[in-house]
Amino acid sequence: MQKSERLLNLLILLLVQRRYVGKARIRALIDDYRDASDEAFERMFERDKGELRALGVPVETGFVDGFFEDEPGYRIPADEFALPGIELTADEAAVLGLATRVWRHAGLAAHTSDALAKLAAAGVEVDRERLDVLAPEISAEEPSFDALWQATLDRQRVSFEHQRVGASAPTKRTIEPWGLVSTSGRWYVVGRDLDREAERMFRLSRIRSRISKVGRPGAYDVPAGVDLRALTRRLGPGPRTEAATLLVRQGSGAALRRTGTVVESGVTGPDGHSAWDRVALTVSSLTWLADEVLAHGAAVRAESPEALVADVVRRLDAAAAGESA
Repeated sequence: MQKSERLLNLLILLLVQRRYVGKARIRALIDDYRDASDEAFERMFERDKGELRALGVPVETGFVDGFFEDEPGYRIPADEFALPGIELTADEAAVLGLATRVWRHAGLAAHTSDALAKLAAAGVEVDRERLDVLAPEISAEEPSFDALWQATLDRQRVSFEHQRVGASAPTKRTIEPWGLVSTSGRWYVVGRDLDREAERMFRLSRIRSRISKVGRPGAYDVPAGVDLRALTRRLGPGPRTEAATLLVRQGSGAALRRTGTVVESGVTGPDGHSAWDRVALTVSSLTWLADEVLAHGAAVRAESPEALVADVVRRLDAAAAGESA
């Protein structure tokens, strides 16, 4: 710690000088040098100069007096030590500006805004209006997002209660998170399930507890060559094989309509009016579709198959019984 502080003090001292500064002045301004004997000071100073140069710091040698070559001195030219300026094309700057508009999640939106402020301070003009026509939005409303995002950065194992589709109760899972992936409008954490000793992915909206950290950061490495997108496709829901029809109130269920293969307009709905559409679609899971039907409330009614209708009715009855209790 003492040596690091001394090197940092020497770096700062030489960096702020416009002219070369002599050894006597350096010794008077840095505590370790001032308290050492003449011989010890010479050894420390030469060693410290060498370490700075080994780190890539350009320590220059010259003369204290600009007209007479008498006393040798030292300095670090700021223009050689500073990082090169940031040069972006107009298109590159616009894309960076777009990134600040994509994230609606509080934590990551703050990071992109900080980056934009630093670019502006460096003189980079960022026109965020140029790409408004393309401006997508990525949201992450799940409470577990922040903790899992940080765990992937820290390489720290975590545990949580997760309720899979069709299960009556959640189960505890402990994983090594490799990354977070958004697919089909939902967020998933992908990684190694320590209980199953296998690759797994978990939907964040099905996590029923707080994220608990297990062990220390840096406890594992993500296997080389892992493609999270390919892994998500492999571990995700299977092919769409379940046919279903829904009655959707006009002006509602835009996502279900996009999924649908056939839309029949002007159908008489459960309320006796014709302001409904019949949407035929093929999905990979009727349980997932039941979730969607229930999420739309009175604007969507399951029509077929019978298994879908029965699942929706069963869940509504259970919810009603819970409220009356």
